[in-house]
Amino acid sequence: MKTRIFKTTDLTSQEIKTLAREIEQGALAVLPTDTVYGIGTGAFAEASIQTIYQIKNRPATSPLQLLAPHIETVRTCAEVSADAAKLATAFWPGGLTLILPPKPQAKALTRGFAGLGFRVPDYAFLTALLGQMSMPMACTSANLHNQPVITDEQTLVETFDGKVDLIFQAGTLSPTASSVVDMTQSPRILREGSITRHELVRVLGAPLEE
Repeated sequence: MKTRIFKTTDLTSQEIKTLAREIEQGALAVLPTDTVYGIGTGAFAEASIQTIYQIKNRPATSPLQLLAPHIETVRTCAEVSADAAKLATAFWPGGLTLILPPKPQAKALTRGFAGLGFRVPDYAFLTALLGQMSMPMACTSANLHNQPVITDEQTLVETFDGKVDLIFQAGTLSPTASSVVDMTQSPRILREGSITRHELVRVLGAPLEE
């Protein structure tokens, strides 16, 4: 596979639009997020999603996270409760992943789990790219399964050149973990990351289950 490599700062808005369409149609892209570099494709490009699992040696039963430019895109695939909307309004874009019940057309994306993990990233380039897509992006960290996350351009290219269609370089990233809250039933915190439990509880106005 011939990999095309871009510097994010060199891309025009028209080029971003063209590349976004390629990704939603199944092109595999390694790209920066506001946490680490990720590898993604269109949420409904099933063959390409399977290729991501193969590249990473990741179990195919583990669902990928879905990235969206705003909550309206999330609502096309998932049910957003009043409590979920409170958290989204307070912390999106940013380091919060919400596990939400899927709508019927997106149920296959759950890989048998009760919900889908959604995040609206706080990263200008990625927001621009996602904003040109007609669906969320299925994404996971750009590393091999059980290996450290990749934050620098050189390791990124060494690992993925020839394995993906597109690589977007944006320098060295500082890894941070998003907080994960399961909203499929009563709100439950699965991981406390960049947003603290205290902040989440303050916005919800109710305690979070463990």
